[in-house]
Amino acid sequence: MSQLGTIIAGSLTEGLVMRLSTERSLEDVKAGKFISVKGDIYTFFSLITDLQLLATNPEILLFPPSSQNSLLANTLKTKDVYVQVKLRPMIMLNKKGERFPVKTIPTHFSPVYESNFEEISNIFGSEKPGNSFFSIGTPLDMDAPVCINLDALTERSNGVFGKTGTGKTFITRLLLAGLIYKKRAVNLIFDMHSEYGLQARQEGAGKSFVKGLKTLFPNQVAIFSLDPVSTRRRGCTPDVDVVLTYEEIRVEDIIPLADELNLNPTAIEAAYLIASRHKKRWLSVLLSEGNNIKEFAETIGAHPESIGALYRKLKRLERFSFLRNEHGQSNVIERLLEYLDRSIHVILEFGNHTSMLAYLLISGMITRRIHEKYVEKTERFLASQKKEDEPQKLMITIEEAHKFLNPQAAKQTIFGVIAREMRKYYVSLLVVDQRPSGIDPEIISQIGTKFIALLNDEKDISAILTGVANGSGLRSILATLDTKQQILALGHALPMPVVLRTRSYDEHFYASLIDTTEKKEVSQIIDEIF
Repeated sequence: MSQLGTIIAGSLTEGLVMRLSTERSLEDVKAGKFISVKGDIYTFFSLITDLQLLATNPEILLFPPSSQNSLLANTLKTKDVYVQVKLRPMIMLNKKGERFPVKTIPTHFSPVYESNFEEISNIFGSEKPGNSFFSIGTPLDMDAPVCINLDALTERSNGVFGKTGTGKTFITRLLLAGLIYKKRAVNLIFDMHSEYGLQARQEGAGKSFVKGLKTLFPNQVAIFSLDPVSTRRRGCTPDVDVVLTYEEIRVEDIIPLADELNLNPTAIEAAYLIASRHKKRWLSVLLSEGNNIKEFAETIGAHPESIGALYRKLKRLERFSFLRNEHGQSNVIERLLEYLDRSIHVILEFGNHTSMLAYLLISGMITRRIHEKYVEKTERFLASQKKEDEPQKLMITIEEAHKFLNPQAAKQTIFGVIAREMRKYYVSLLVVDQRPSGIDPEIISQIGTKFIALLNDEKDISAILTGVANGSGLRSILATLDTKQQILALGHALPMPVVLRTRSYDEHFYASLIDTTEKKEVSQIIDEIF
């Protein structure tokens, strides 16, 4: 392999500086490219973070050669003008192949090469049957798969970020498919726009449909639907029709709706007063007192205006067909837990109930109950210390995460609790969002692995790189990502940050999800037929 350049300067804190070889084209060298610096003892795996045109004498630039004078231009390129490339070493490898964090730098004139297939596999692992590595893409200008460690991924909450139209849903679907295929966690997906279960349309003119997780894993994925008519119209009978009762809604489930409903703190306090008197029936009682607000307020000792505001705002819940004003509780959450206990992944489809109000209410209600059950399971396991009592890892996927995890809501919602617990009770989050600046900085700092598509807003870029080592170099890389199928991946499930072209979600990918044993069975059936 030809040499890319030579190290001419650098420091441990600021990174390395390479002079590009005159034989190499500058336009082949891109920010985010994965390269190797060969030191005397270590190989330093690095990312290109910046490019700069320089000259040995500034006066040369005052009289640049014309396009017709190619001889002079080539002469200047040989000696007087050059390209300087800034590199950020991310990890170093000794002669035995052992990995270490970067605590030294190579010497002057160390040669720099493009990383090869073997080096990529050595750093990121390789996807094999039975192991926890799953390929999510390839480095820029390379055809070498980069794998994430799914065991490490499920140890913490994770996030997929990017502005609208950058393919966050496809990245999320890719990660979920890997978790299902490798059996590393059971998933609960709150599918606001019905994009994960059945087929979904690819973005762009003339694009076809792609398969959903239920289509790819029909026996391992169940669909719970808030809008069964919509689900059936798209060609699938839901495993469970979701119907909930007013008595299942607690005051704690209303608190995350405060911004959406414009509820003030006194209205929330009024809700607690109603609940203290009427227990589970608090919402049914409130909505039945529309003509007697003043008298009702007096009976519970609340201000009539607060009760009136609470009544008017919560009256909106009556429009949801999946909520019934009936006595008792439904068995939906118990059935959902049964599916999860059997390692069946659950996609909760909202169908035509795409309002943020419905999404905030249902996802919060269900997640709170499930978290309570997992706390009980964990405590039971800690008491018995029996392997069969250990809960299975659960990952909950939520979209529009800034609505749940903004600085105000994060302190009160169950999702903020889960994000801070670091999977203490075997539950973690996969948050999907286009506005990371709206998420509580404390929560952002707890996110283990980040998959970042293009972001333009400076506040979003600053938020997403909070607490990230060498954030300044990664900032310049983020600004150069393409709008489609390129991400910066970094964090707990990867040994180092890397810019990727994400794995295509197509027929070739579908075929790769068929286990070797299944392939043999299919082959045997074909042989028997023919």
